[in-house]
Amino acid sequence: MSKTINLIKANASNPKVWIVAGITVAGILLLADTTRRRRRKAIIIQRQDFGAFLERFDLIPFPQPPTPPAKLPLQGLTFAIKDIFDVKGYVTGFGNPDWRRTHEPSDKMALVLTALLQNGAKCVGKTVMDELAFGITGENKHYGTPINPKVQSNIPGGSSSGSAVAVAAEFVDFALGTDTIGCIRIPASFCGILGFRPSHRAVSTIGLIPHSQSLDTIGWFARDPSVLHRVGHVLLKVKAVEPKRERRLVFADDLFQLSKVTKQKTIYVVSKAIEKLSDQPPQQINFSQYVASNVPSLKAFGQNSTNLQYGISALKALSSVMVSLQSYEFKTNHEEWVKNVKPRLGPQISHRVLAAINTKYENVKVLYKVGTEMRAALQSLLKDDGILVIPTIVDPPPKLNSMKDYSTEFHDRACAVLSIASMSGGCQACVPLGNDAGCPVSVSFVSYHGADKFLLDAVLDMYASLQDQVSIASKSAPLPDVNELSYRKRNYFISKLLVNKEEKRPDIEKNGIARMTHTKEIC
Repeated sequence: MSKTINLIKANASNPKVWIVAGITVAGILLLADTTRRRRRKAIIIQRQDFGAFLERFDLIPFPQPPTPPAKLPLQGLTFAIKDIFDVKGYVTGFGNPDWRRTHEPSDKMALVLTALLQNGAKCVGKTVMDELAFGITGENKHYGTPINPKVQSNIPGGSSSGSAVAVAAEFVDFALGTDTIGCIRIPASFCGILGFRPSHRAVSTIGLIPHSQSLDTIGWFARDPSVLHRVGHVLLKVKAVEPKRERRLVFADDLFQLSKVTKQKTIYVVSKAIEKLSDQPPQQINFSQYVASNVPSLKAFGQNSTNLQYGISALKALSSVMVSLQSYEFKTNHEEWVKNVKPRLGPQISHRVLAAINTKYENVKVLYKVGTEMRAALQSLLKDDGILVIPTIVDPPPKLNSMKDYSTEFHDRACAVLSIASMSGGCQACVPLGNDAGCPVSVSFVSYHGADKFLLDAVLDMYASLQDQVSIASKSAPLPDVNELSYRKRNYFISKLLVNKEEKRPDIEKNGIARMTHTKEIC
């Protein structure tokens, strides 16, 4: 442009120069306008699907007999899948272009995908995920970060970020993801939708790229509890009718102390919602103390932590075991590929992958022993009728591009609550409970390994009442927050209980559990 101006100055009296200059300027302006249009178009396209999809396609339901015996359970529903499931004729990309480049199109279909198509659902595409399923933020250096529809300036959570966003933005009725250390539960919470992590190995993982087989599960997202329930019945292959059981809710009181959301929007909402749905009064428990007493192998990992509040050191140790197990199995599965290909990874993913690959793991058997003990401990606590109530995650979704500032603290606090279902192999349902300070709030219901139908039925029955109480709580004046008022008194009460385990009293149960009606008097 400056050369054109200099030419005009030097030959101001020559009309041909003016013609050439005019054409040059017009061309530059046209090029600039075209570039702007292309950028604007790209932004519009990205915003239209919130960056959720990696590629679009249509996999229609399998052909049915001319006169099918009954309407298929998922007929008319659409869904998307995380880029970790095999689709015949497509490369499974695992969230990374180098993985995609070094692998061939799949010659088979993931079993879970086949089951959904056989039952009438239509798949419309693959979604973006954290690279190699190793992140929990939902950010992807190569394909972009899906936009959280509920709070666009904040992360969507991962690693099943695109699937959660596709559901939250109403592009599909439900979506598949995977959950290893929280990859369904975090994005469900951050995007304000329902999410379900089934019991370990309850859903077949054939046709899924393994990350950490002892922790990997196939989960799903939905906005509608009936859709969550129907998908669960298909994938879990459960009996349509089973005897209805009583439900006993146990609140992990110490974990709600970690949460930055007031109890009025979590415990109070759930307690009010179940008043007419259960004859059994809810209970409270210091869950970290229960784990410390019933998972003895955790002592080998130390339980001292300065980063976490309120002494939940046992869960800090449990989350440490979970991360070590994840890293060990990831190394077993993918060390050769990482060393041969040397993939380009985002900085945080690269740090975790290299740490997993370069660590020498000793005494691995104790990692698996902790999982066995944790499964038995949760079964002993909940028995056949219990549901543990916990915050899904204790922090609101961080701002985009801010994780480098406090990623370790965020990761540690998140893993403390996420390790419960991951290490026990139990099932967990994440349920949205409105908003707090502009961000989605959720609570989770956890049950023992194999109680998936029991938990899905409970969520379906409670959901409408929960949302009614959310609406009431949002219009009510704030109540005094017992997070600040009663923790020390309650902890003192439970510590006394643990000292006098053998003393039998009608109002107190063992293992740190107390009836809520009695603990309120102490508070």
